[in-house]
Amino acid sequence: MEETLRNIPVADAHCDFLYYMYRRGHSFTEPRRDQAVSLPAMRAGGASLQLFAAWIDPDDREPPLQQCLSLIDAYKRMLACCDALVPFTKEFDPASGKIAALLTIEGGEAVMGKTENVRLFRELGARAMTLTWNAQNDLASPAMARRDRGLSALGREIVREMGRAGMALDVAHLSDRGIDDALDRTDGPVFSSHTNARAVFPHRRSISDRHIREIAARGGVVGVNYYSPQLVSAGRASITDVVAHISHIAKTGGPGCVVLGSDFDGMGAQSYPVGLSSWADVPKLLAALAQAGFSSEEVYNIAYGNLARFLKRFV
Repeated sequence: MEETLRNIPVADAHCDFLYYMYRRGHSFTEPRRDQAVSLPAMRAGGASLQLFAAWIDPDDREPPLQQCLSLIDAYKRMLACCDALVPFTKEFDPASGKIAALLTIEGGEAVMGKTENVRLFRELGARAMTLTWNAQNDLASPAMARRDRGLSALGREIVREMGRAGMALDVAHLSDRGIDDALDRTDGPVFSSHTNARAVFPHRRSISDRHIREIAARGGVVGVNYYSPQLVSAGRASITDVVAHISHIAKTGGPGCVVLGSDFDGMGAQSYPVGLSSWADVPKLLAALAQAGFSSEEVYNIAYGNLARFLKRFV
């Protein structure tokens, strides 16, 4: 069954490869042993679409805008050096043998309070952005904040500008009140690129059933990540635990709203579920979905179709 599922195209809504390419010299085509994202691993895992996040490190001494520009440059260099990668477009065919790439920004600090930077980022290829990572900033409170203040006036203006510019709003890492404020200020679909179901395991970074239903009702999607502390209470998770979160989100919002959002290269090796530590392992997850009772069509849509459909609104 696993071998058969290797023919299903797979999309992933979030990885942190660009940070390690820029900061530590990771190569997309000649990977180090501990890389989860690389061309060989993605080929082995059936990859057809990967969102590459430009993660803004709040502890870095480099200004957030410069961090973002350096990571965008890394993204552009990666595309230029690998013929297997192509920008994702409405016309992209997963049967082409290519892997589509899409640039996102993780951390609204990057705009540095300027709405014009939203427009400029889109011109440079970014098609989605989170307002926060784990730290409070001048746009919004993150899920991990001690006090949930929701969106600031500036955050609300950035959300409106993202809508005008045609950039997808990613509510991953955002607080509950922040998600409410964001949904109040946009009529279009939003997504949560890499989160899990709070009803399955109560982690603050995970999303509530109420928000799953609202995102689904707007035509958005919710990505399940592979970060063990967000999947289980102790130790390393299993692929079965990942399936439990996918199943709950599919039951709550419908099978058309759930996607994969691995967070590959965004965690240490011991934080991955057992047997799911790189792109090459993804067929095991698809096989587990089939064994859990998802139909072939549902596995295809969770693996690829749902995310591709959502993103075509923004390219």
